[in-house]
Amino acid sequence: MFSLTPAAQRQLDLHFDGKTKEPIRVYLAAGCGGPRLALALDDAKPGDATFEQGGYSFLMEQGLFDAAKPVEVDFNDQWGFVVQSNLKLPQGGGCSSCGGSCG
Repeated sequence: MFSLTPAAQRQLDLHFDGKTKEPIRVYLAAGCGGPRLALALDDAKPGDATFEQGGYSFLMEQGLFDAAKPVEVDFNDQWGFVVQSNLKLPQGGGCSSCGGSCG
C-alpha cells in the first residue's frame, strides 16, 4: 500500500501550481542522521513500481517498496516531507561535518 496524506497533497499542489506535474521518486537517501526515505523528481526506470495518488505519480524501486511497504508520504511544518514506512533503517550517520548536532 502507498498513500499520500492530505497535508502532503496540499504542499505538492502548492509546489506544482501552474507547473507540469513531474513524477516523484521515493528513494533511500544517506545523511548525517542516517539513511532515510526521501523524495526527488525523476523519470521512471525499468523495475519501478508506480503509484498514482492525488493526481501525482510516485515511483519507487520495486525491491525497496517490497521491503518498505506500507509507505506513506506526509508533510509537517517542522520537517517538510516525511516518508513513513516499515523499512528498518539503522539510526545515526557518519558525517563528521555535523559535529554531533544533527540526526
